[in-house]
Amino acid sequence: MTQQQAARFPLTTEVDFVIVGSGAAGGIMAKELSTRGHTVVVLEQGPRIHPSQFHHDEYAYFFRNEINTRQPITWRQTPTEVAKPGGILWYAQMVGGSSVHFTANFWRFRPVDFNERSRLGAIPGASLVDWPITYQDLEPYYTKVDWEIGVSGAPGPNDPPRSRPYPVPPLPVKSSGVLFERGARKLGFHPYPAPMAILSQPHNGRAACQNCGFCEGFGCEYGAKSSTLASMIPMAERTGKCEIRARAYVRQVEVDARGRATGVVYFDENRREQRQRAKAVILCANGAETPRLLLMSASNRFPNGLANSSGMVGKHLMFNGASLAPGIYEHPLNEYKGVQVTRIAHDWYDSDPKRGFYGGGGIDARGDINLPIFFALNGGKPGVRNWGAEHKRFLEHGFSRQMVIFGHTTSLPVESNSVSLDPTLKDDWGLPAIRFTYRDHDDDLKMMKYLQDRAMEIHQAAGATQSWRLPVEVQTGTAHLLGTCRMGNDPRTSVIDKFHRTHDVKNLFLCDGSSLVTSGRGQPTMTIMALAFRAGERIAEFAKRGEI
Repeated sequence: MTQQQAARFPLTTEVDFVIVGSGAAGGIMAKELSTRGHTVVVLEQGPRIHPSQFHHDEYAYFFRNEINTRQPITWRQTPTEVAKPGGILWYAQMVGGSSVHFTANFWRFRPVDFNERSRLGAIPGASLVDWPITYQDLEPYYTKVDWEIGVSGAPGPNDPPRSRPYPVPPLPVKSSGVLFERGARKLGFHPYPAPMAILSQPHNGRAACQNCGFCEGFGCEYGAKSSTLASMIPMAERTGKCEIRARAYVRQVEVDARGRATGVVYFDENRREQRQRAKAVILCANGAETPRLLLMSASNRFPNGLANSSGMVGKHLMFNGASLAPGIYEHPLNEYKGVQVTRIAHDWYDSDPKRGFYGGGGIDARGDINLPIFFALNGGKPGVRNWGAEHKRFLEHGFSRQMVIFGHTTSLPVESNSVSLDPTLKDDWGLPAIRFTYRDHDDDLKMMKYLQDRAMEIHQAAGATQSWRLPVEVQTGTAHLLGTCRMGNDPRTSVIDKFHRTHDVKNLFLCDGSSLVTSGRGQPTMTIMALAFRAGERIAEFAKRGEI
């Protein structure tokens, strides 16, 4: 597929749908709607980068943010503080979004994720509620993700029900997987092959993984990583009804006197203001940019922000928790090759009252960011200086022998954790910067520590010569942006209904991490994609019936 074959719509043309964002949800939405005959324009704030342009430059990707966002942000823990510039926001800003640079762990949510409020009751300090849909409602779309996006794997113990097997087998096990499996089994746990959105065999005309080792934080030049850039966007463009418009930075959703969305206003690559008119607007900009855009679209009719009559836009921000325990082993593991993760264990998935706190999660083993510069700066034990002869000896011995056991955990929805507009800091276009207000619930911190304890036990059982903990503390950065426009049946407490239509504006839909009601156990992208397949199908049905 060449770009020249894709549709190009004049700015004067009203299309059926304008989609803001081309990542995990936006790319799928474009494919689902265009293949059903609708005209679609996708506006993406970042550039379009051809896979042949991806390269293995750690400095460019991790230290110069070549594909990562450079948006200014401010950060604070509580609403009473003045937010200060800082914090880490990690999402890719390009066609395909963060599906291009993600690690590609692809866990389904389980049935227990959708009804925790009913099963567990209220959690003090949190706004835990049930989803308006069930796992059974979403299962057919998880299967679509498996087969259309491309997921490698094999069923694990206590996996949720699935209607089809994985399309391709698991990726080859790495040293970290062998050691993790050995240690976990000694302790009575149940490790199994990690489901990954990276192809172990050719599938849907795409190549299999070449084990170059540049997955986390990088784009895949082989197309083996199942980004929407590799899987969905080419299909959408082949219809001749979808235009992907890169370097288009949306600043406002426009609404007419009847309260209907009419299109969006954006800055093009030359910083000229443009308009794209559409019969319906779909925001898939991620869990920070979508609420930001709604808040920036305030008007006389919607003084608190568009689709915000509930006051819930931007609230209930969830990150997922993470705890890390590195270990050094006797022999080289060479974790810098191959995919990040080949084995996981989910023995702690459901919340267990016996622990004394809410929470659940899973553990994997990986090299983590096993890159030379990053390892030299961050590979050692906390508090040990990262220079001098002793540090050089550590690097020489440890670089090829280290693996990290990574705990992925729940985040509770807390109303004060939020995305809002910073009152003073502006971006390069003069628009309000994103302000994060975030403090992990105490139960979330306890769950992180709990899984870190299990990680240390596994290191010991697997024969690590050294292992240590990285501090578990209130998070000041994230790659997961969840829950900020959550789904629900009640317009007073939620932003969108179970079909992703905003309660306030009939022809405005939202679908991305902001739609989530609970956080899952640390790997939300597969669920975001399943939601997008489901939403795309339903929105097309609404359009066919004249209900938009």
